[in-house]
Amino acid sequence: MTASPCGAATKIEESHPPLRSRLPAPLAPPQLFYFHSHMFTHKLSLAGARSAPRSRAYYIQAVTQHTDPPPERRQAVTVAHSIQPWHPHFRTTCTVLLVCFLAILFEGYDVGVMGAVLPALAEDRNWNLSPFQLGALSSYALVGMFFGAFLIGTLSEMMGRRRMLLLCVSVFSLTMLGASWAPTPVLFGILRFIGGLGLGGVIPVAAALTIEYSPPHRRSFNYGLMYSGYSVGILCAALVAMWFLPSLGWRGVIGLGAVPIVLIPLMAWMLPESQEYLVGQGRISEAQALANRTGNGRLQTRGGLGKNANRATWRDVMSSIFARRQLRATACFWMALFFGLLLVYGLNTWLPTIMRKNGYDLGSSLSFLVVFSLASALGGLFLGGAADKMGARGTVTSFYLIGSAAIGALMFRNSVAINYLLMALAGVGSVSASLILTGYLAGYYPAHARAAATGWALSFARCGAMCGPLLGGYVAGSGLSFEWNFITFSIAGLAAALAVGLLPSAGRRVAVAHNHQETNA
Repeated sequence: MTASPCGAATKIEESHPPLRSRLPAPLAPPQLFYFHSHMFTHKLSLAGARSAPRSRAYYIQAVTQHTDPPPERRQAVTVAHSIQPWHPHFRTTCTVLLVCFLAILFEGYDVGVMGAVLPALAEDRNWNLSPFQLGALSSYALVGMFFGAFLIGTLSEMMGRRRMLLLCVSVFSLTMLGASWAPTPVLFGILRFIGGLGLGGVIPVAAALTIEYSPPHRRSFNYGLMYSGYSVGILCAALVAMWFLPSLGWRGVIGLGAVPIVLIPLMAWMLPESQEYLVGQGRISEAQALANRTGNGRLQTRGGLGKNANRATWRDVMSSIFARRQLRATACFWMALFFGLLLVYGLNTWLPTIMRKNGYDLGSSLSFLVVFSLASALGGLFLGGAADKMGARGTVTSFYLIGSAAIGALMFRNSVAINYLLMALAGVGSVSASLILTGYLAGYYPAHARAAATGWALSFARCGAMCGPLLGGYVAGSGLSFEWNFITFSIAGLAAALAVGLLPSAGRRVAVAHNHQETNA
């Protein structure tokens, strides 16, 4: 290899014999890579890598130093990226999964408890709320979640994912306690909005931490397992209301949502900080110590190494999401989740009513909703395993199509058993597919923008979540036959599948080199 101008990027194939023979295996920070020529000593900084079908190319920043080589004829060169991938310890993965599962479970309780106490709240003679006011109180948390998702998701890339996750759980737990003592509906609604900010931030941050601390071949499954806590939380809210609402009243049931605040110290002790965040902030020594303690010691770096290494800023994060090279992926993810949540929330709201129009009594129509929910919870684990083995994009696209076909088939006069099967497929092809898509999104973007990218996408998708019930209500109130409800939601499933199918393949993304030079040889 000849000396290259200072700052020039040189592409070196893995099969290149002279360089390959000098690459230590395994190569890991802070291990040093030595390379010198007859006249000059070169400082090499690995700036990025991408895989090709038959060979691997490493993009190396070559900086020529006009100094004589030391007596041992070598100059230490710091390598900024580890060729070997990062793998966390199994114990670390389980710990992060448990903490994130609990955070999502607490969120599920917070979201589900409003529906559980709504009948009791409507009968409260002190407040004497109208149906419209009850609906408004229920929606304040959703509005807060809309803003919290992209705000907290972005801030977590600059202030720390661990810190923001604990802050979010603390915020919505304390506001639940305050709401249980609220003397007026206005204060109740304000506290629900503030709590919604924390609720919206939990999902993107928990998603980023789960993806980071999961082995690459288990990411989708682990994400599905972690997110199943949401369904468990909603189930807990229903059970708590069933058992304690008569004795404690709606205030007591809501107040129990503050229990997570007691667990914050334990969660803080168990949960490690994001290694990706530490590296993005240039805190390399802390990141290396964390990598050694929680995994195989490989740093997940994104730029130069050193005291002033490539700190993640607001502009860095935003450019990783909205830069021209990412616009197609961002648009596809946003539209897929928009139609996915439109489908999920629309069916959850109107499914019993639609099935009653299809000729079923109230009990049978509610049983379809139970099948839909159970299949959604179990389907997340199934789709997660399938996505890890066969690829997330193909798996999610296929099941959106299956869900769309199942919803469309419900318009026909089938037997009860067939309709239960179709309802289960609809649950897997809507809720479970959207869940795995969110995990795929978190792993698709660069490490320093995972939580922010997830938060922004989910904020936009909340618009679809709000449109789903409205669209179902419009169709139901327009005088059209019940078949048009199934046709409408089936089209939404097709649109989600199309958006996922148009996503650029993760394997074809171009690695962008960050040319940051090490100042201390």
